Amino acid sequence: MVRFFGAGLLLGALLVAFVAGALGALPQALLPAPVRYALFGLVVVPVLLREVGLVRFPVPQNARLVPEDVQHLRRWGALQFGFEMGTGMRTYSPSALPHLVLAAVLVVVPLPAAFALAAGFALGRLAMPLMAGAWSDDGSWTLVWARAEHVVRPLLALTCAGSLATAMLAA
Repeated sequence: MVRFFGAGLLLGALLVAFVAGALGALPQALLPAPVRYALFGLVVVPVLLREVGLVRFPVPQNARLVPEDVQHLRRWGALQFGFEMGTGMRTYSPSALPHLVLAAVLVVVPLPAAFALAAGFALGRLAMPLMAGAWSDDGSWTLVWARAEHVVRPLLALTCAGSLATAMLAA
């Protein structure tokens, strides 16, 4: 099941990368780099401040739980749900980092790099349920995450920002 869920995540993320990259080709072709970097900076700063806990604001999300019928559809249900999560059209988004990546693809990251970012997003989305499932069935993963979140969340934000800067500079 995990293979199908992961494949769905990747396919959904690649679709979003393609569409965002195609839409982003226009501003990337028409706007000078300093203007695009400034626009991206207007997104980076508040997102990083949010991720380190200095500011609070909601992010767009489709706050829906995993439907019960997914488990009855077995592989196809896992693939479908993964695809929906990969596109960002299903479930909660506790972080603004996916939105930051989308903004980067729209204004500063070239299309080929968008596909690498999509793969990274899919792997990141897959990592959490894998870790939670491998930890235990008693829900103790939630406590482990709660204790580590104040350290891990800023590290993930800085890693994401650094990766985006690298992709941006490689263009």
